[in-house]
Amino acid sequence: MPKNHTDKSRRNDRIAEAIIRVGGIMVIVSVVWILVMISKVSLPLFFPASATVAASLTLPETIKSAHFLAVGADEEQRGAFLLDDTGTFHFINAASGTVVADIPVPNIPAGASKVIFSENVGKSTCNLLWNNGAITPVTVAFSTAKDAQGVVTFTNELTTQEALQFPPSLGAQQSFVRSLGEKGAVRVDRREGNRLHITGRTVEKDFLGNEKQSSSDVDITDPLPGQLTAVTVDSKGHFLYAGTTNGMLLRWDISEPGQPRLLDSVETSTGHTAITALTLVLGDISVAVGDASGGLSTWFPVKKPGSSEDKQLTRIHTLSKTMNPVTQLIASSRDKTIFSVAATALNADHMTSERNLLSLNSAAPLVMAALSPKGNSLSALDGSNKISLWKLDIPHPEISFGTLFGKVWYEGYDKPEYAWQSSSASDDYEPKLSLTPLLFGTLKATFCAMIFAIPLALLGALYTSQFMAPKLKGRIKPVVEIMAAIPSVVIGFLAGLWLAPLVDSSILTIFLSFVIVPLMLLVTIFFWKRIKNASLLQRLTRGREFFAMVPVVMIGIYLAFILSGLAELHLFAGDFKQWLFSSLGVRYDQRNSIIIAIALGFAVIPIIFTIAEDAISNVPRNLTAASLALGASRWQTAWRVVLPSALPGVFSAIMIGFGRAIGETMIVLMATGNTPIMSWSLFNGLRSLSANIAVEIPEAPFNSSLYRVLFLSAVLLFIFTFIINTVAEALRQRFRKKYGRY
Repeated sequence: MPKNHTDKSRRNDRIAEAIIRVGGIMVIVSVVWILVMISKVSLPLFFPASATVAASLTLPETIKSAHFLAVGADEEQRGAFLLDDTGTFHFINAASGTVVADIPVPNIPAGASKVIFSENVGKSTCNLLWNNGAITPVTVAFSTAKDAQGVVTFTNELTTQEALQFPPSLGAQQSFVRSLGEKGAVRVDRREGNRLHITGRTVEKDFLGNEKQSSSDVDITDPLPGQLTAVTVDSKGHFLYAGTTNGMLLRWDISEPGQPRLLDSVETSTGHTAITALTLVLGDISVAVGDASGGLSTWFPVKKPGSSEDKQLTRIHTLSKTMNPVTQLIASSRDKTIFSVAATALNADHMTSERNLLSLNSAAPLVMAALSPKGNSLSALDGSNKISLWKLDIPHPEISFGTLFGKVWYEGYDKPEYAWQSSSASDDYEPKLSLTPLLFGTLKATFCAMIFAIPLALLGALYTSQFMAPKLKGRIKPVVEIMAAIPSVVIGFLAGLWLAPLVDSSILTIFLSFVIVPLMLLVTIFFWKRIKNASLLQRLTRGREFFAMVPVVMIGIYLAFILSGLAELHLFAGDFKQWLFSSLGVRYDQRNSIIIAIALGFAVIPIIFTIAEDAISNVPRNLTAASLALGASRWQTAWRVVLPSALPGVFSAIMIGFGRAIGETMIVLMATGNTPIMSWSLFNGLRSLSANIAVEIPEAPFNSSLYRVLFLSAVLLFIFTFIINTVAEALRQRFRKKYGRY
């Protein structure tokens, strides 16, 4: 060969090598960049919460001597307000520390001169109890605005709610008023002498729309296990909670104001520690309990095994403990976060994740604290007449490794569960973002598909390569390879709308086919070997035995169809699916794991078949000839010589198919019920990580917890793929060394 041709070939080889290297590096950089980008979105899930001091003010001399009952601040931390026992709200500029307005409560009840108790019921509303026993619900409209010159303008307004005002109730130390909507209102009083009193005002309408009002006054006569130390009522006025000096937590049903019913009396601690604070968590299902030892826990009703429909209060979550008694509990109006005040410490804990989000400390003991309606501003008054404002940044309090991958005891559940429920019809639901059911569903779908696909693909590749006639192979192999080009959405569509109803109506036929068809094939092969020696039959069928077996398979399926009706009638009382549920407790879903095994397996088979067939066909012919020359049969040669030699390539085919199955989206999305449950039953549906991303991402609010958890799911899929490919390459290299191939 001329030297210039050789030099040109070498130069072209070097150019091709450089292009391939650059392309490979670019692929690696692109993959790493994708991982970095999706990880960047999901990492803020685990960032800690923060609190920044926006203002720290010493009260002006003009109001220092007042006795304060409530505190609050605006959302921007530009101002604060204080309520004193005269019923006056003092509005303070956070920048200057000066009082900008002193506004008395409008419409003070006759004969009232002093406020003895104030309850913050959220949305800047306070229920004021006067010394004459009258109640005044007051809503504070407190806002600030900053103009272009930096001047802060304050807007202050107080409004009362006439519908919630009750007649005076003498002897009341604490009062809780709740609206029952159009049905009226209820008032609960904690009176002197360890007594509880309920006043109800109900409104009923007849069929003509005429209103009829009635009222009820009743004392709770149930014997109390100790002196009352804390009382609270849920926002709907249905349940009354009380704590005692010996640590007993009591719950009454007061939905019928004139007929209170004691539901629970449970001990909250083994040492009979006094309960010092109570509050209802957002949603009014769980009650937070603080005690004199600094403990904090949450309780909600749970149905006990073997009991009736009645539920009993049960300790569900144990939150952070302090060294001093808990004096106040504040529930967020946005999520399940609970703020607790204990001497100089102020802690924020999330109930579901059991995370201690914040721990703030004050130089002097804290007297009271309050949270803004949006939950981004916290105000506190300490014993040195100093008011502090914090700007809160708690982005994803409900997320922890425990809530993502562990069992969590959610509200309304009878025990800890793995659960995924990203949304609800109400704003007070408890987010359930466990990835464990999705990981389980991903692996279950993949394993079911691989169990279906691997035997068919490998045995088909082995038969095509070693036994099929070359002319027929040239037609069959391209057809199987074209199957890989079928869009997955088409496969999913057919699986969901055609295959699922078909399997639903003939499930017993499928099960019997797995038994009858192999038996018929074995029997046919047994007799086939005895009649095949005829030269004419041997020439006609050699390399085309597959066509001779097709009628046997069809007859076996038909026989299974005939026998399934008899079996269902005599063995399963005429209804196999009902028998499954009544006898085994297994519910049959039309879109189940059997459907996903067939549909996803159909999508994976062409990939495994093509790569495995190429690997088997590339085994040197001298190995096959040597095996046959030593007296081995064609099957022995294929199974013991050819297949082990091609094992590295066959294993690569299986792992590539596994990676294809684990990342499939549309087939899993359309062929299953997308139910995030953890069950190994073949008759139940599932939800995979990839399908969950496709379902949830269009509705996920930008940068919300759900949004970032979905990106975390993508990271997990990326990690799965990386692990699979790494393990596959390591095993392939091991097989390569062992068998000296590929």
